[in-house]
Amino acid sequence: MLLVVDVGNTHTVLGVYEGPKLVHDFRIETAKGRTADETLVLLSSLLHLAEIKRSSIRASIIASVVPALTEVFVEAIDRAFDHEPLVVGPGIKTGMPILYENPREVGADRIVNAVAAYERVGSSCIVVDFGTATTFDCISEKGEYLGGSIAPGMNISAQALFTRAAKLPRAEIARPPKAVGRNTIHSMQSGIVFGYVGLVEGLVERLRKEMGGAKAVIATGGLAHLIEPETEVIDEVDDDLTLEGLRLLYERNR
Repeated sequence: MLLVVDVGNTHTVLGVYEGPKLVHDFRIETAKGRTADETLVLLSSLLHLAEIKRSSIRASIIASVVPALTEVFVEAIDRAFDHEPLVVGPGIKTGMPILYENPREVGADRIVNAVAAYERVGSSCIVVDFGTATTFDCISEKGEYLGGSIAPGMNISAQALFTRAAKLPRAEIARPPKAVGRNTIHSMQSGIVFGYVGLVEGLVERLRKEMGGAKAVIATGGLAHLIEPETEVIDEVDDDLTLEGLRLLYERNR
């Protein structure tokens, strides 16, 4: 079995693959102060709950945007499964030319998503990842990573609104009844949710125009299911896009 680990700024997502099939996945909080010992215990507990023997994990791959935790996971996995995991970074074979001015600046998760999206579509596409930041990644017809856009995530924007506007209460990030809010909570939800729909639609339109078109727009990330029903620019939502990209990269590098 293959263990794939996506260490994000807010959450860490883990998946266990048996061949090309994702058999289990887990989502935990990204705790930047967690030690290798704690991570080892956590990994063992998650696998125990899923009734997976530690000895059945024969290989691992990690994508991390939290440098402080990368080595923590490498050490924990090495101790738990007696092998050193593959880490997505400079030198790894992606099968995708990176046309960024400085390829080392591109987040590992963005490359992983791009690889998975192009493998699925086989043509030009855009990936929108609704994470701590909302990222837009563009892949050409030839399978080249072109670059994209980075916007503040929905939760970050909402948090800034709650903390910087003294008279506004905290509001759940949820779809309001309509765009014209009749109370403060609904007005805030309208601005946050429908405002983000406008952001997504506007950026996708601009990116498509500069790319000369894109066959598909694939969304992933925690809030993708909230935005997707409100717009026609997103073709599909894939919750496991990053995990699948990690599996593909492992296959290309083993």
